[in-house]
Parts: sequence; structure tokens; C-alpha cells
Amino acid sequence: MKQLSKAATDLGWQLSRMAICALALGLAACTSVRAPSKSDPLEGMNRTIFEFNDTVDRFALKPVAKAYNRTLPKAVRVSVSNFFSNLGDVSVMVNNLLQGKLTAGTEDLMRISINTLFGVGGLFDVASAAGLPKHQADLGLTLGYYGISTGPYLVLPILGPSTLRDTAGLLVGREVDPMSYIDPVSLRNQSYGLRVVNARAALLQANDLLEDAALDKYSFVRNAYLQRRQYLIYDGNPPPPEYEDDEGDIPLYEDPEERAASAPLAPQLEAVKDELAPQGAVTNTLDEKTTPTDRRVPAQQVMPPLRNFPNLRF
Repeated sequence: MKQLSKAATDLGWQLSRMAICALALGLAACTSVRAPSKSDPLEGMNRTIFEFNDTVDRFALKPVAKAYNRTLPKAVRVSVSNFFSNLGDVSVMVNNLLQGKLTAGTEDLMRISINTLFGVGGLFDVASAAGLPKHQADLGLTLGYYGISTGPYLVLPILGPSTLRDTAGLLVGREVDPMSYIDPVSLRNQSYGLRVVNARAALLQANDLLEDAALDKYSFVRNAYLQRRQYLIYDGNPPPPEYEDDEGDIPLYEDPEERAASAPLAPQLEAVKDELAPQGAVTNTLDEKTTPTDRRVPAQQVMPPLRNFPNLRF
């Protein structure tokens, strides 16, 4: 376990250096995209950082996560996840209270108390077994709850998908993260590294599904992230999406000016109709009072003159 913790620390330092390099490469490759979406105006830079993150994941995080799963039994991995989840409930409680969700905040406080006291410091999730739900909240969601716009979509080095609002919430939210107060710093870095590896190990199967299902991994991850955040802000009941319609492309047929502009064409249409109609045919137009039976024309009125066909008899 001690060797694993040391390896997690070394990995954390390496990832930090690579994150700085990725940010520099992303800014250097911040080229314009032919048709960027409104929510992702920095798509060129984001795709560069996304490719960097994907490379780091394939050659560093994923192998370490697989070794983590092979080394530790499932019961230990679950206890590690429960421990970090219990620490995260502190931030969740604070943000639920900031949003005025007193019931959810109270449940979060009860979860922290029960899991810390009866779950051996959070290694066992006793609160879920007791019926207390697990909530999700952070400062980015709190800002969105009060109507602050998401801002442009961002891909952060190593950390992955985010938005301008969520990035600001991530930086400020560190103040209510209990892990940021762990001392000494070496132990804190080891804890961060272990949390990253544990979280990546839990997503191994989901990553395999993403590789098989997504044609464009970047677009898939971006859309899934934005939809998920919108879902959490509105507590599972988000408003329907708004589509951008160009009203100038749709003619208003009920506009009096449009009707007046098309009025001079009516006599020409009547003349063409008279020329094309067979001799003796009825060409009355259909009005609101005409019924389908009134429009039936007898067969002898639409037949051509028989003098042109002397051998034709009926």
C-alpha cells in the first residue's frame, strides 16, 4: 500500500507538469474551427487538449488503473471510494445549503455524521443502507442555480471537460474541500493521486463502451457533459432545448402585403387554366361553399368532339 501511495504521488507530479505543457500546446494550437458551435467557440484549443488528455489516459492513467484493480480486491476499492465520497459530501452539503435546499443539506450532514462515526471514518457507506440518498452538488452547479451562464465549454488539462463557470467554481470550491487542508503536503498529494487513480479505475468499463459507441469522442463527451450539468442544475427536470430559427427564411403567408403582391398573378393563372382545360369542361374554382359532389363533371362535358374520331362510338 505504501508503494502504491508513492507511485500515486510520482504520477501526480508528472501529470502536473504534463498539464502545463498541454495548456501551452492548446493555446498555441488555438485555431479557428470551420463551424464552431455557440457553446464551444474554443473548439480548436479544446480538441488539442482533449487529444493530449486522451494520450495521457491511454499511456499513463489507464495502465495504472488496471494495475490498481488487479492489485487490490474489490472490497478495498469500494472502501477507498466510500472514503473519498464521504469527504466530498462536505462540499455537497455546503452547496445544497447555499442553494436553499435545506432538506438535502440536512441529509448530507446526517450522511457525513453516520458514515464518519459508524462507517469507520467513511470506509463503509452506512448512510445509504439507512435510506439517506447521495446528492451531487458543487459550486459550479450553485452558480448555475442562481442563473449565471455556463460560458464557453472548456477542456482542462488532465481534469477533462468543464465550462468557464464550472472552472471558476472548481478553483473557489477547493476552500471547502477537506483534502486541501491535509498536512503535510506530501500526504495531501498522495491522497489526490490515489483519488484520481481510484476514480479512473471505476470508469474503465465505461471508457470501453465510449470507444465502441462514439464516432467522435470529443463531441460525445462535450454533449454528454453539458446535458448532465443542465440536468443536475434543474434537479432532473431541465427545460426543453431552444432551437435557433431564422424567421427570415420562412415566408408569412398571412401577411396582407404578401397577399397583395401575389394578387396580380391571379388573372394570368385563370387564363392558363382556360387554355389547358378541354373543350366543354367546367373550370369553376373551389370556394368555401363548394362540396366535393359539386365538383364532379359529367363525362360527356370533358370528352373531345367526336367529329375528329368518326370511328369512335360509345
